[in-house]
Amino acid sequence: MWGTAFAHLLADRRHEVTLVDCDAEVVRSLAASGRNPRYLPELELEGVKALTVSQAGELFEHVDLLVVAVPSRAFAAAVAGLPGVSPLLNLTKGLDPISGARLSTLVEGRPAAVLSGPNFAEEIAADLPAAAVVASDDQELAARLQAEIASPVFRVYVNSDLIGVELCGAAKNVIALAAGAVDGLGLGDNAKAALMTRGLAEMTRLGLACGARADTFAGLAGMGDLIATCWHPHGRNRRAGELIGRGVAPEQAREQIGTVEGMVAAPVLGEMARRVGVELPITEAVCAVLAGGEVKDLVIELMGRKPTGEWSASPV
Repeated sequence: MWGTAFAHLLADRRHEVTLVDCDAEVVRSLAASGRNPRYLPELELEGVKALTVSQAGELFEHVDLLVVAVPSRAFAAAVAGLPGVSPLLNLTKGLDPISGARLSTLVEGRPAAVLSGPNFAEEIAADLPAAAVVASDDQELAARLQAEIASPVFRVYVNSDLIGVELCGAAKNVIALAAGAVDGLGLGDNAKAALMTRGLAEMTRLGLACGARADTFAGLAGMGDLIATCWHPHGRNRRAGELIGRGVAPEQAREQIGTVEGMVAAPVLGEMARRVGVELPITEAVCAVLAGGEVKDLVIELMGRKPTGEWSASPV
């Protein structure tokens, strides 16, 4: 869905855009009607071409930019062996579930950047105002993307902290699962706001241990996206958490909603935290629920943790 909305955004900026999909039926429909029948079917994609993956091989060698918007579990396969050396912009918010790697580290032979922030596809497609950050180890690429993507309704900032931006994109989905469970249990806005705040604290704690900057977590990729993901009524991670809070089994929630990146990221982040020696109480609770634990029991456990100072080194 985000890929379709982003294609619309780029086309509005007068870029030549080709949407590549593995489903030939989607490509045929888009070519015939100018709409994606699977995602945002009401959105007119004027000027956007469509090709299947098999048809796009030669195109990959000549484009100015490759944009990848696939589930995190499919990212490694999507970027493996891509022809050409064009820069790649990643829209996926997650980590590789097999290796635990940040997705940018899986891109070989070309410069890579990531775009992140509170950017729900439906609102981008409706041309509602939004903002995002673009991060890359290649600052010239980041500046170029900022200039080429930004518009009167889509403000883009450059952030040099690629590690932090990628970890924010993965971790905020896990916190949103927990926030959805708070909704499902009917625990109220006080509890939800507290959980989000402490979730941001543990996201930041992990980021600092991995070499990220604290200010990234207070920005659009961190706090901004966390707020949107935890509160948006149609956000997949929040919705999945709400279903689980109401008693639906995690796998059944996934089947109802589709891709739920927080479910993929939670165990990866848990393992990452153990490697760097950081405690993530909320993430650990989410992992326990996904493994079959009772949500209500874990709420009691989180609330019963040893009291400490808000900004002390020990987590709450």
